[in-house]
Amino acid sequence: MSKATVHVGQSMQTTITARHHAWIADEPLSADGTDTGPTPMEMLLGALGACAAITARMYAQRKGWPLQGVDIELEFQRFKKVDYPTYSGESDTVNEFRQRIVFHGPLSDEQKTRLLEIAGKCPVHRILTQPNFLFEELVEEDAMTWNAPQ
Repeated sequence: MSKATVHVGQSMQTTITARHHAWIADEPLSADGTDTGPTPMEMLLGALGACAAITARMYAQRKGWPLQGVDIELEFQRFKKVDYPTYSGESDTVNEFRQRIVFHGPLSDEQKTRLLEIAGKCPVHRILTQPNFLFEELVEEDAMTWNAPQ
């Protein structure tokens, strides 16, 4: 199980903590933020790209393949259902994630194709494409199991 804590005060600047790591999320100035960190959506894209790159790296190491590095450009776009003719589901919107991946090193075309397939099976990709259930629970301040910064 993965865990994180989040605290936002009077501004949009948000502190995120997981294990012994802390980082900042924020919104751009144009969205009333202070632009001191990436937006939550940019973090989601980063998480997807990092997971794909790490998964490909781990697979290449296990196979002994000469993968020297991975570069990934990611984009996210939301569409209205009516503007996405290939979608026939129930949702009013469709989210489209695009990854452009470069594998560096003296790899064969077959190895690159396999690494692309493996990158597309990373845990974050699977989380985004499998059914998800989200639960929110309102608790009193003293019921939190962690101490939020003031």
